[in-house]
Amino acid sequence: MKLRWLKFGTVGLLGMVVQLAVLKILTELHMHYLLATALAVEAAVLHNYVWHRRWTWASRDVANGSLWRFHAGNGLLSILGNLIWMRIFTGWLHVPVIPANLLAIGLMTLLNFLVGDRWVFASVERDY
Repeated sequence: MKLRWLKFGTVGLLGMVVQLAVLKILTELHMHYLLATALAVEAAVLHNYVWHRRWTWASRDVANGSLWRFHAGNGLLSILGNLIWMRIFTGWLHVPVIPANLLAIGLMTLLNFLVGDRWVFASVERDY
């Protein structure tokens, strides 16, 4: 489980770079910060799915780990969570977009791991 958490964190850090880069580009193009956030999270979700499937949970027989299931779990959770936190941090508390998004990502990390581990990439056999 510890190794999987480290792999998840590594993929997550790379996904965070993707998300922040897309968010920065879109907001610099004057896109509304909430629409930009949703698109940036989607880019990170697609990136993370590929690496989680091939590396983080590669040792499991993950017939359930489809892109649809990842979107229904981690994708929906990430987009909704990021939009809610961004509205609170940026819209109400006036935190700049990039720091606000870093906070949102941090707040969603453990929940995303649990959904991925227990539902999206769940295996019949348990890891010990």
